[in-house]
Amino acid sequence: MYPLLFRTVLTRMDPETAHHLGMFVIRVTGLAPFSWAARALTAPDPSLRTRALGLEFASPFGVAAGFDKNVVGVPGLGALGFGHIEVGTITAIPQDGNPRPRLFRLVPDRAVINRMGFNNKGAEAAARRLSRLRRRRRRPVVGVNIGKSRVVDVADATADYVRSATLLAPLADYLVVNVSSPNTPGLRGLQAVETLRPLLEAVRDAAGATPLLVKIAPDLPDEEIDAVATLAVDLGLAGLIATNTTISREGLATDEAVVAAAGDGGLSGAPLKERSLAVLRRVRAVVPDEFCIISAGGVETAEDVLARRAAGADLVQGYTAFLYRGPLWARQINRGLVRHR
Repeated sequence: MYPLLFRTVLTRMDPETAHHLGMFVIRVTGLAPFSWAARALTAPDPSLRTRALGLEFASPFGVAAGFDKNVVGVPGLGALGFGHIEVGTITAIPQDGNPRPRLFRLVPDRAVINRMGFNNKGAEAAARRLSRLRRRRRRPVVGVNIGKSRVVDVADATADYVRSATLLAPLADYLVVNVSSPNTPGLRGLQAVETLRPLLEAVRDAAGATPLLVKIAPDLPDEEIDAVATLAVDLGLAGLIATNTTISREGLATDEAVVAAAGDGGLSGAPLKERSLAVLRRVRAVVPDEFCIISAGGVETAEDVLARRAAGADLVQGYTAFLYRGPLWARQINRGLVRHR
């Protein structure tokens, strides 16, 4: 039913409007009695419970950052069967993001281009919602992804990240430093080891006991991937997320004119699959077994999740395929994982 709805209705809507409509449905799903019915249909099998980052996840499969930017859909996403939800990216200072349109579907590629620009209501608003969320008796694991405020100069980025970490780390199950989005000017330059080290040190100290991870881009050269992974281990971080969106447009099936009209931004979805898997394998080769790797990028099926786990991922995330596969996507993946056990 969802594929028909997608083809006939959702593809005719502005992608961002469709996302807001979907998020409204997800928020309603998180309310009783709808959440009870959803869990009866989608709850992961107990055999899928996974330990990572000192936490227990109901499933190794969760939602990547970018879907729930303002901590409003966590109960509903949990009710739909996701083992964890990574909220954000959240910035210390509220911001509207880039001008619309800023989200574009590449349907033949099952992909999306976005240049959202970290649109969110800021760390203080997120902290209030996270505080309420932590009082819920039943909730999935919640990660918090933080980024640089657009109005803050790159030279002052460390203090900006620390401000967010100080507010949000005590309320997060784990914290992620996002230095890899292509949609904030100068942000990806922070992935260079000489600038990344002092930033991660400061955020690590602000995060305290909350597990800290760093999220990297798929576009880094292999030697820089090795360097960032080694740095994360040296600094005592809990893990690394591989990968964010890509600025590459190679190998797309979508008409070149459509891709060009979409313009700049990060590409996510199926075209990222092979590179994301390659980065995962590279990171796993240079970090110790206890170091957590969360794999994201091009994940669509249970087979994809299994491939990431076999390549060394402790947890796996998805986002873009949710738009193409619909609200029962997590259920499909979790059931597929059980069948393949």
